[in-house]
Amino acid sequence: MRRDPAALAATIHDVIVVGGGIYGAMLALEATRRGLRALLLERDDFGGATSWNSLRIAHGGLRYLQTLDLRRYHESVAERRWLLTHFPELVRPLPCLMPLYNDGARRTSILGVALALNDRLSRTRNAGLPESQWLPDGSMLDSVEVKRSFGEVDQKGLRGGALWYDGVITSSSRLLMEALRWAESGGASAQNYVECTGFSSDGGRVIGVRARDRHTEAALEFRGRVVINAAGPWCRDVAALAGPAPSSLFRPSLAFNVLLDREPLAASALAVRPRRRGGRIYFMYPRQGRVLAGTFHAPWLGPADHPTPAEEHVAAFLTDLNDAVPGWNLRRDEVIRVLSGLLPASREGTAALAVREVFHDHGAHGGLKGLYSVSGVKYTTARLVAEKALTRILGGPRRDVEIARPAPVSPPDLDTMVRLAQTDRKSASELVDRLNQSEAVLNPEDLLSRRTDWGLDPRRIPELQTLVTNAGP
Repeated sequence: MRRDPAALAATIHDVIVVGGGIYGAMLALEATRRGLRALLLERDDFGGATSWNSLRIAHGGLRYLQTLDLRRYHESVAERRWLLTHFPELVRPLPCLMPLYNDGARRTSILGVALALNDRLSRTRNAGLPESQWLPDGSMLDSVEVKRSFGEVDQKGLRGGALWYDGVITSSSRLLMEALRWAESGGASAQNYVECTGFSSDGGRVIGVRARDRHTEAALEFRGRVVINAAGPWCRDVAALAGPAPSSLFRPSLAFNVLLDREPLAASALAVRPRRRGGRIYFMYPRQGRVLAGTFHAPWLGPADHPTPAEEHVAAFLTDLNDAVPGWNLRRDEVIRVLSGLLPASREGTAALAVREVFHDHGAHGGLKGLYSVSGVKYTTARLVAEKALTRILGGPRRDVEIARPAPVSPPDLDTMVRLAQTDRKSASELVDRLNQSEAVLNPEDLLSRRTDWGLDPRRIPELQTLVTNAGP
């Protein structure tokens, strides 16, 4: 990936995407797969906000069966399979276990029917996948089997458990980068640290984007026939550069996960819920030998930059987890990292997530023609939202161009990298240099958190400090 925004100012692009989270990356990829010349501009670094702070599970939509939202269910199943198919080194099958207590919807009779229906409705979920990527049928477990898999399970009233399979994204940052590398192999360009400062227009139609290179402070202008605003939590701010922004575009709510300094409770992901009435279901699963748990949702009325949950929300999350796993006794000082981001809410000032993506055609509402804004909810379905948006923008039958995905870049995991740094510093330094030079790394945090997951546990960063101190140009 070559970072040279000034050189791109001389090119007319078919599509300019503003925003380098997973939605922007998938828009760039889908545009490229249609034979279009795409340019992506990201104000900070690629995937550095909500995308990086995700729970990293590719859900297949089992939860949507509860509300009979079959459209979202089938979309989730299909997109999970797409990820398993196209990024097999980054998305793997993940067993999920939910203890059942015959309270509310967590009844063995209800979950037994739900798993059977899930298997039936997703019968093509493994089509085209190698056997190593197959998601087995779900099954019901008795209380003894649940206890064997999840030794700390609350046994009071335990009636059994439900076991099903989803996908786990081993590195959400790497998946986003691989999507961008794929797009660039087809002629797209992705530029980080380039901030959209306005739009160029002619006769009421957008003809480009005015921008600032935050690395050099140079003012730039990029020309494009279509501009898509996919700036996530900043979607409204970017839209406002062209005129009044609709309030429906992105109503922020806070979502956060926590990395806990505890050994995993099971080899599988665990879907647990506090025993109090109305408690929501949380997922916990192993990540770098610790436990990643989420997701807690809360209203958000603050700025989009660096959203941080109030201590009362973190405390409430830990209370819920302790209630779901009695005897666990989590403490605040065992929270290694809080991973927080903003997701679109259905109503301003609430934690109720939007059900569908939002697509806004500015030209159809009195604004600049050729300017569109898109915001979505789920990491799993970002590619599908990109496909829908481009279909609405371009119209007509879809004509794909065959673009082979380049061989993936697979940085070693943290433990392997630490060992390499201790035993063969030259090779470790060369590996870091290759990432810096080929993936537009401008500072150590880009490398540690957005080209690898080495920085997920901040306590371990010093083990690599001498290798990453000089990251970037």
